[in-house]
Amino acid sequence: MNRQNPVLLNLLGPVVAAMGYELWGLEHLARGRRSLLRVYVDREGGVTVADCERVSRQITGVLDVEDPIRGPYDLEVSSPGLDRLLFSLDQFRRFAGHEIRIRLTAKLEGRRQISGRIGEVGEDAVSILAGEKVYSIPADMIEKARLVPQL
Repeated sequence: MNRQNPVLLNLLGPVVAAMGYELWGLEHLARGRRSLLRVYVDREGGVTVADCERVSRQITGVLDVEDPIRGPYDLEVSSPGLDRLLFSLDQFRRFAGHEIRIRLTAKLEGRRQISGRIGEVGEDAVSILAGEKVYSIPADMIEKARLVPQL
C-alpha cells in the first residue's frame, strides 16, 4: 500500500479530526533538495478550498512546533478528489464494487498494473475483478491504488 509516515499520521490525524475532517492519507515525496508533504482531507459533503486553507494553517503550526520533517519542504493540503488514492484496506472496503487502477511493487501473473472492480477485501489482500479474471493482490504488493472516476 502507499507507505505513509506513521509519525506524521499520528501527529496530524488528531489535529485534522478535531477540526471535523478525516485524514484520508498523506504522501511525503522527495523532490531534490525540498520535499513535498501532501495531506488529503475529506468530510461528508466534500472539501472546499477554504477547508484546505483552514487545515493547512492548523497543521502548519503543529509541524513548525514538532518539526518532524528534516530539511525544507512544501505543504499541500487537498481533497482526495474523484480519482482518489486509496491508502488502506478499510478504504478499499468503503469503495468495494468501484473501478480502480493499481500499480504493483512487482509483477503478479506477469502484470505490474491491474485495472478492474474492487471485489472482496480480506485482512491482507484485495480481489480485483478484471474482465473475466480475478486477481488476489496481497496488500504489501500494492504500490499505488487510485479510483477511476465514474462521471
